[in-house]
Amino acid sequence: MSLTLDLAGQVAVVTGGTRGVGAGIARAFLQAGAEVVICARRPPDAPVSADGRTARFRPLDLRDPPAVREFFARVGAEHGRLDCLVNNAGGTPYRLLGETAAERHARVVELNLTAPLTASLAAYEVMRRQSHGGSVLMIGSVSGTRPSPGTAAYGAAKAGLDHLARSMAVEWAPAVRVNTVVPGMVRTELAALHYGDAAGLAAVGATVPLGRLAEPAEIGDACVFLASGRARYLSGASLLVHGGGERPAFLDAATVNRPKEP
Repeated sequence: MSLTLDLAGQVAVVTGGTRGVGAGIARAFLQAGAEVVICARRPPDAPVSADGRTARFRPLDLRDPPAVREFFARVGAEHGRLDCLVNNAGGTPYRLLGETAAERHARVVELNLTAPLTASLAAYEVMRRQSHGGSVLMIGSVSGTRPSPGTAAYGAAKAGLDHLARSMAVEWAPAVRVNTVVPGMVRTELAALHYGDAAGLAAVGATVPLGRLAEPAEIGDACVFLASGRARYLSGASLLVHGGGERPAFLDAATVNRPKEP
């Protein structure tokens, strides 16, 4: 049996879809046949396109609730429907907790947790009126499942985002499904800022069981699956897309003599 992920005729919004993981997600939806609207504070450096089709860009500051509500009402009115929202926008600088005031950490939480809540509520107002409902996807992070030194507020927000999705999935069922994609490390145009040069990227990739960082398109494929009818019974789920996670440090640190293979 083939796994056909056809989203033709559907409309998807990808926040922060102008670059990196967000652009990879937008391209995956375009390849699946969906009409895609991407939003961010600034336009992309180049149109986000795939298979001869291009996502429509709309400027939006997700920290402005009235603007967010207007944006989703406009998408619903212009396209006649809204099938999927992908809450991808977010991020954080590296900042140890004790190096700055709580107010600055709170802004990280606002971007990575409060803004997706605002967008989801606005999208829900469109989706709940549709006979076919809709789907909301949160883009989480492995930073929300393990200690995250230097990005603690970000990790806390991503952990909260996963819990928020599970609660939404219960409150909004059966009309709207809500799931979380939890990526690990991804090779984007900004990866060198986090992991260094090519040697650094290779060294970091070697810590992943599958031996490399993810590509943005692979995160996009996971999103398309969760948005499709093939995932129609998935809601409140968290899909780990991290190449097997991280090899436990104790395996390399332990000095126990292990039996040799015969």
